[in-house]
Amino acid sequence: MRLTRRALLGGAASSLATAAVAEAPLTSMRPRARLMNTGSAAAMIDQAGLSGQVGFVMADAASGEVLEAVAPDLPQPPASVTKAVTALYAIEGLGAGHQFLTRVIADAPVVDGVLKGNLILAGGGDPNLVTDQLAQLAESLKAAGLRTVEGDFLVWDNALINLDEIDPSQLDYLGYNPTITGLNLNYNRVHFEWKRAGDAYTTALDARSEKHRPVVTTARMRIVDRRTPVFTYQAREGVDEWTVARYALNNAGSRWLPVRVPALYAGEVFASFARSQGIVLKRPKEIGILPAGQELARFASQPLDRMMRGMLRFSTNITAEAAGLSATAARTGQKRGLRTSALGMARWAEDRAGTAAHFVDHSGLGDAARVTASDMVQFLTAGGVVPTLRPLMKQIDMVDRNRKVIRDHPGQVLAKTGTLNFVSSLAGYLRTASGRDLAFAFFGADLEAREEGKRAGDEAPPGARQWNRNAKALQQRLLQNWIRWA
Repeated sequence: MRLTRRALLGGAASSLATAAVAEAPLTSMRPRARLMNTGSAAAMIDQAGLSGQVGFVMADAASGEVLEAVAPDLPQPPASVTKAVTALYAIEGLGAGHQFLTRVIADAPVVDGVLKGNLILAGGGDPNLVTDQLAQLAESLKAAGLRTVEGDFLVWDNALINLDEIDPSQLDYLGYNPTITGLNLNYNRVHFEWKRAGDAYTTALDARSEKHRPVVTTARMRIVDRRTPVFTYQAREGVDEWTVARYALNNAGSRWLPVRVPALYAGEVFASFARSQGIVLKRPKEIGILPAGQELARFASQPLDRMMRGMLRFSTNITAEAAGLSATAARTGQKRGLRTSALGMARWAEDRAGTAAHFVDHSGLGDAARVTASDMVQFLTAGGVVPTLRPLMKQIDMVDRNRKVIRDHPGQVLAKTGTLNFVSSLAGYLRTASGRDLAFAFFGADLEAREEGKRAGDEAPPGARQWNRNAKALQQRLLQNWIRWA
């Protein structure tokens, strides 16, 4: 099976401080504007029958004048709309052309193809590094003339502070809640595949990408006779030990699981490619300090603006976190934890656009974040934001009541979506049928239902999918109304 990019993509703040923020609503510093056509959007929201609360703002993209609003100052979880803020934060902090470097370093001279010392695979925080690119790096190492390594093979991932996961409240086995380090691979996920063979199963864990699928031993899976939980996880001596409930497996299938030891995972995969190039390496060992040495090979990521465009399209959480953490380090000169870095981004947004937002990460996975629709639109229309951010946004198709795409629709929507169970958000830019450019934000959430689902430990709580479908249908009605009449 050939895997496409789409298939592959598929802390200082205390808990007391987080609770305090959740209880004390944030308000925008922007003066209230004269609202127009308020009844239209309000009526649509009322008629949607959506549980919870909705905040909505539509404004002129050039002037920021608010044209329509419903509960504009209601703080809600922004979910992945956070990534729109992160994209600008990273580009302005690191530069649109910034590239993350993954390097291979020798800590001693290479003489006649022989390295008498150690070889180091050093990560530079690249969140999008995949297996095929490690294969390219191994080819570059051979081209540099290296044949033999007499010392150890070391891996270094401390370009960023290591985070076991983005949101501790999420289930352990969710691939979109990965570990974040300075050396990441395959979005820090491993591919788990199973197939029934009589009364037994065969399983495989590999680091596949488009061209290669090397088997890995840094993750192991054991099938256990039980009904629940579906998965259990335990870290043991540099290995991710998983079990899965036999009852949950069908005849054949696969899914991505998070990798909690990404540096060793990347090291094992790189060593397999080095071996195919005739360079035999020892089992990788992690180091905390990067020694000085000679760079033998490097892989440079795509430029940051292109990376951010992909992030906004595929909503990759690890890309947002690594970019945000790297931007904070560049701005402050120090590596920061996730909560501290998110706080820094909120302060930057306040200085940049006068907003009063509360972020707990850079991806929007944590539901303790709070942003109002008014503040989001204020950010989208701040000076110099539109020319940078609008071209990075994903086109949102307009659909009919049967969720079929409306061909040749007269308007255009470029925006970022955000989805959690019982949370749906959408924010970005709209061009009407008459050619007028607007900015908008929609934040909807049923926080009581979300908390109930979290307490039950359900990956997809009852009613969540239908709630989110209803929220998206409401978003479509609001946007199509503005496209038609503005």
